[in-house]
Amino acid sequence: MYWQLFWAFFRVGGLTFGGGLAQLPMLKYEIVQKYHWLEEEEMIDIYAIGQCTPGIIAINTATYVGYKKKGILGGIVSTLGMVTPSLVIITLAALCLQAIIDNVWVQHAIMGVRAVVCALMLNTAYTLSKKTIKDKFSIFIAVLAFLAAFFSGLPTVVIVICAAVIGIFVNVKLAEAKAVKKDKGSVSETNEGGERK
Repeated sequence: MYWQLFWAFFRVGGLTFGGGLAQLPMLKYEIVQKYHWLEEEEMIDIYAIGQCTPGIIAINTATYVGYKKKGILGGIVSTLGMVTPSLVIITLAALCLQAIIDNVWVQHAIMGVRAVVCALMLNTAYTLSKKTIKDKFSIFIAVLAFLAAFFSGLPTVVIVICAAVIGIFVNVKLAEAKAVKKDKGSVSETNEGGERK
């Protein structure tokens, strides 16, 4: 299990480019589809929490999954798996940075990688939205968050926290309304049928 955790996150860290959000498609494949360590909804929740907490989203996710499966040592192993490829690549790149950065072929390759990362992120956003956006309220929150991120320049963490606060407020109000409605229904049944036995 420790080797699986290390190797799964090593692949994610070594074969994805563009940071935490770009790693989401491969994280989803490894964590949800291949090893079934998390349900898709739980992964989305953990990713949202990872967005709000200090540090890199993908590393926070790796630490959580490792901790959930094998405790503290599992969290450490998963985190090491995620960061090791970056550490090796950055060390090698630093040794020959000038030659790499000015190389025409490298620049072309990076342009191609960027395009693929965007496509993968859009695909993942679409598949995850089918699982999470289930009602009008969810659609409203998603659209509002997108507009805020696209037009306002607010930090992502602020948008996520605001969405969480709105979700709590609305769901509390809905629960209160249901409780009142249930109480009214109980009272009306009692009035119609006499005293309850």
